[in-house]
Amino acid sequence: MPYTSLKFRPGIISDLTSYSNEGGYVDGDKVRFRNGFPEKFGGWVKHNANTYQGSARRLHNWVALDGSDYLGVGTHLKYYIEEGGSFNDITPKRGSDVTSGVTFTTNTTTNTESQVIVNTNAHGANLNDFVTISNADAAVGGIPASAIGDSDGKEHQIIEIVSSNAFKIDVGTNASSVATGAAKSSGSVTLSFQINTGLDATVGGTGWGAGQWSGTTDGAAATTINEGGTFSNSDTTLTVTSSNPTHQIATGDIILIEKELLFVTGVSSNNLTVVRGHTGLNANTDPVGTSSSTQDTNSFSVAASHADGTLVRLVKGNATATDDFVGWSKASSITTPGAEIRTWSHDNFGEDLILNPRDGAIYYWDKSNGLSNRAVELKDAFVSGRTSIPQIAKQVLVSDQDRHVIAFGCEGLGASSTATEGSGTQDPLLIRFSSQENPVDWFPTATNTAGDLRLGGGSTFMQAVETKQQLLVFTNKTLHSMKFIGPPFTFGLQELSKNITIMSPASAVPVDDVVFWMGVDTFYLYAGGTQQLPCPVKDKVFLDFNFDERDKVHVGVNSEFSEVIWFYPKAGSSTVNAYVVYNYEGKVWYYGTLTRDAWIDRGIRTYPIAAGSSYLYNHELTNDDDGSPMTSFIESGPMDMGDGDKFVSIKQMLPDVTFNGSDNPTPSVSFTLKAKNSAGGNFLQTESKDTTRSTTTPIEQFTDKIDYRVRGRSFAIKVESTGIGVKYKLGTPRVDMRPDGRR
Repeated sequence: MPYTSLKFRPGIISDLTSYSNEGGYVDGDKVRFRNGFPEKFGGWVKHNANTYQGSARRLHNWVALDGSDYLGVGTHLKYYIEEGGSFNDITPKRGSDVTSGVTFTTNTTTNTESQVIVNTNAHGANLNDFVTISNADAAVGGIPASAIGDSDGKEHQIIEIVSSNAFKIDVGTNASSVATGAAKSSGSVTLSFQINTGLDATVGGTGWGAGQWSGTTDGAAATTINEGGTFSNSDTTLTVTSSNPTHQIATGDIILIEKELLFVTGVSSNNLTVVRGHTGLNANTDPVGTSSSTQDTNSFSVAASHADGTLVRLVKGNATATDDFVGWSKASSITTPGAEIRTWSHDNFGEDLILNPRDGAIYYWDKSNGLSNRAVELKDAFVSGRTSIPQIAKQVLVSDQDRHVIAFGCEGLGASSTATEGSGTQDPLLIRFSSQENPVDWFPTATNTAGDLRLGGGSTFMQAVETKQQLLVFTNKTLHSMKFIGPPFTFGLQELSKNITIMSPASAVPVDDVVFWMGVDTFYLYAGGTQQLPCPVKDKVFLDFNFDERDKVHVGVNSEFSEVIWFYPKAGSSTVNAYVVYNYEGKVWYYGTLTRDAWIDRGIRTYPIAAGSSYLYNHELTNDDDGSPMTSFIESGPMDMGDGDKFVSIKQMLPDVTFNGSDNPTPSVSFTLKAKNSAGGNFLQTESKDTTRSTTTPIEQFTDKIDYRVRGRSFAIKVESTGIGVKYKLGTPRVDMRPDGRR
């Protein structure tokens, strides 16, 4: 009997039933389609061995006049400029330096203490902020200058806010061997604070429905434990002290000690009775403060103990029986529901850089000052010519054609043409632009081109992207076109579409004059008109999606393969760990798993660059996962003969796989043939004619055929690669498929 060719439609279709998707692929990972056939993704290696701090959310590449190749890297903690493999910290400072009243204390008098308390005037710092300590010497509380700071300044992350006048840092071992409170003997210690760090997550820890909170976060002043001992794992009471007259903690409050949550069931002066290890509270049957089987102190592992002086925060005030709590656990982070993670927008103004942390100030880095200097607020970037500069914005970009700096979702004009700063009130729909070729002149006059516009739809600005012809501006509900029209209005604004959605501030991307974006439940494109993009994997994406972390969604382009790639967090994940691809040349979709926080296409640099796990990675230049094997697979839907009403036997298969481009001298993939007897049934164990051969058969470079003894009404195939240095492409396999006459 002649062989039957197994021809499959390109792309993955996961939203159809088995019979409806006959002849298609239903699942895959790290596989793309080129010329209608699936092949393995290109691999990646570390761009360099150096790491950055925080989760990188945005990347921007540009070249200076002297040929310097810069890559801006914005994380939730820092902003770096990478050059030659080195990460140069240009994160702006905030406020004035503290130069008086600075002393240092330690928790103990031993020489193994690594944590030092910095006592100073009201600092206004937050947990995880960074502080640079300069001019310190060995006389500072006996703490070595090498541990705290030197003439160039040494940076430390704040690990605890002790009070409004003190915070704690980690300086390594052998910090002190003298009594606490010793001060610097001479000179003046200088403290310089970085701008406040941002959030890395929008909800609290695993299994805890933090997104369902109501009420106040950090509602009371920080307090500390004071039990005359330690708060052990078995304790249900503790004593707290506060710099305030009272600690402000009441029955029914939820407090946080380090990363452990406790439920306060009773208060007597400074003595609190608490529930530890709370795994659940049913609002209807477990009123606040009652004993319940769900309030089991041994139900999961909590911290062994908390020492005196440990910070206590009120994170939820006056919890009531009507509050909806969904499981408790130790929280990895505590943030206000609905809060945005730290993201950046950035663009180069010539060889300089303009940057903006979302809902923060606009900053300017002057290339002529060098990589050792930090960015400064735009209002402080130049000696003169600054008027009415926005002090808060959601995004900033430079219009390439007309050289205006544009701020979106920003504050209004200052009081006069001589005002350095804006009005101080943020308008989430306001757009303002500087005068042409002048990034610091924002007050409109008859002799400049500065001005403003206000979006007429939606309730807040989301994202702006620049195409060859115009700027496309998204609110949460509408899409607008913004074009340069010249004087006297400079820019014109036109609404293009209503009732659209957009997932995040980084989910739209231009490809020439076409813009693709992810909405909250579908995909769109704009190409002279707005339309939904048909997506046969939509359920796969949006039914397995962590919408609490939607701000982390970002999109990139891999132009070599005509791909638009959205990276997103799957349900239950606080990190971006999945992707979905639209191939705009083949008009097909595919998806998979990959942890990447930011992406930038090749252009100035040879390869696409992506960020993940504190490293930058060059993509599409190897076949592996940074030197380790990469798992890649593609799986078909069930196939049958005729209407699938007869049993069929498969005796032999002729594989059609190429390994061109493999680094492995003996590349192979595994080939699995599965059979089932009905659309709703399970796949059966495949029986091979050769009993020494497993169900999953290795296909090597010169394998000509595989002998089988398989029977069923329908069949599916799966091709998988798990080896090092393997690159494969699947063609059109052929099978010896024979009806056996039975129904």
